[in-house]
Amino acid sequence: MVDSRGTLAQDARRPERLELRVPTTATQLPAVRAMAGDLAMRMDYDLDAVEDLRLAVDEACATLTTIAEGDAPLTVVFETTRTGLHIDAWVPTADGTEVPTDGFGWAVLAALVDAVEGRRSTQAEVPAGNGGPEPVALISMDKFLPGQQPAGVGSDQDLSVAR
Repeated sequence: MVDSRGTLAQDARRPERLELRVPTTATQLPAVRAMAGDLAMRMDYDLDAVEDLRLAVDEACATLTTIAEGDAPLTVVFETTRTGLHIDAWVPTADGTEVPTDGFGWAVLAALVDAVEGRRSTQAEVPAGNGGPEPVALISMDKFLPGQQPAGVGSDQDLSVAR
């Protein structure tokens, strides 16, 4: 793991970053889910939060695999901080492809984490991207440790599902 956000945190937990790149096939998604669960356990999340993170990562990755271009890989970047776990998952897409944020799966995802965002981006803007202008679809999530959620984060999420 690589120190990616600075110096030693106040509680002695050093920020670290792990990048995982897997094929966008259903057989590879359990590895990403397992990584999320392992990191959450090592960060001392309670068992419910660990399972929430596993399910959230699984849902985000499944969503992205449906819009990936061809056999492009799924990239997931886990970043541990003193406040919790930040996850960026992305796949290369066709130009103009949007992240679907209006279905039941998105509502479930939003309920499992403290903050979530889905949007278009480019390889130059995403973590672990190649620096180019190629389009990607990105889902970013945060799950904070108890008592670490910044004021206002996640409180304005609309969990309604369009019909």
